[in-house]
Order: sequence, then C-alpha cells, then structure tokens
Amino acid sequence: MADRPETKEPQYGIVFDVVEKHGVTKLGLMVNESWNQDPRRTLFTLARYKFVAKMLSGRKRVLEVGCADAFGTRLVQQEVEHVTAVDFDPVFIADAKARIDRAWPLECFVHDMLSGPFPGRFNGIYCLDVLEHIDPASEHLFMRNLLASLEPGGAVIVGIPSLESQAYASPQSKAGHVNCKSGKDFRKFLEGFLENVFVFSMNDEVVHTGFYPMAHYLIALCTAPRTPT
Repeated sequence: MADRPETKEPQYGIVFDVVEKHGVTKLGLMVNESWNQDPRRTLFTLARYKFVAKMLSGRKRVLEVGCADAFGTRLVQQEVEHVTAVDFDPVFIADAKARIDRAWPLECFVHDMLSGPFPGRFNGIYCLDVLEHIDPASEHLFMRNLLASLEPGGAVIVGIPSLESQAYASPQSKAGHVNCKSGKDFRKFLEGFLENVFVFSMNDEVVHTGFYPMAHYLIALCTAPRTPT
C-alpha cells in the first residue's frame, strides 16, 4: 500500500495487511439497512448465524435457504467445509456475488424452494427468517422440498420470529411476516417432518431454554426426517 500509515502500536499494522489482501469489506444490502437503522438488530442476526455455525461445525456440505445478502453466511463458512447459499430474490443473490472475497469462496444461486428441491445432497441445511414469509398453505411444500436435499444423518436448523414477538415488530417486518408461530406450534409443525426437534428460545443475542411465550425468536435443531406418507 503506497504511503502506508504507521499505527502508534506496530502490531496493529496488520489492519493494512488485511486491506491489501481483501480490500475494505462492503456491507450487504440487508445488513446495511439494519446497521444504519437499528445496529443492535445486526448483532441479533449475526448471533443466529453463530448458533448455526457451532451446531453444524465440521459438516462437509451445508445448504443455506433464504440467504438474502449472505453477509452472515461467512460465520458458517468458518466452521464447515463448504456452504451453498440460495435465495429466491435475484437482487440479493447479485449483491452477494458482487461481494464474494476469493479468500472466502461461496456458491450462491437463485432458487425458490416452493418450485422444487435444490439439486444436490447436503448433510446440513439451515434457514433463518424464512418460514415466517411462507404462506401457511405452502409451508408443507416448502419443508418437503427443503428436506429432499438432506443426506441421511444430516441436521436441519430452522429459525423464526415467535408469534408473541409480532406485537413489537416494525411495520416493515409485519408486512412480510405471514406465518409466525408460537413455540409449541412451531415444534408440532417441525415434528410432522422430523423425528427429533429441539426448540430453543432466543432473546436478543442470547439463546436459552426459557419459556416460549417470552421468547422473541425460536430456533430449532432437528434430525431424522420422517418417511413421507
């Protein structure tokens, strides 16, 4: 870097090493909105990705359904061998592709899970803040298509705002949230597709096992898909 500044403490010169290698990372379209409108919400979103990353750590092939700008996806990339990210909106996939760093390669595709399963097999699948946007009439189709790509022994993580949280949701959020669920209903829905469903409560960035009606967000770790009937 020409005319590289010198930091007061020399160990912090690494910040310019990273600039030379990666440039200065741009925020994605979605995270840019939250960072500028409500910075705390950015933290809450990234905390959900960290939970996914730790739960799926060591998995070889992971599919993210509904990645939006895929800004948080890198947290999962840090823990698994390979991530494929899909979203039904071409605007967000174009944004994600434009920001891919060669040191963090990511496959991104436009795909609507209601149109059919995504090609390939994965031993981990996750979707955060997606199910609440799926019309209840289509939620079973969504889950069947999602699970069609899961390998035997794979794990699925689904995150959704609780029904109780909607009293405090912004007008923007409410406009797209057509399928929020209470904790018990969320568990019952997922148990229709998977044998093992472990539902956690989440408030702000904290994941816990507290009382579902007091949870702002619900996040479920699931295994063992049921045989379709």
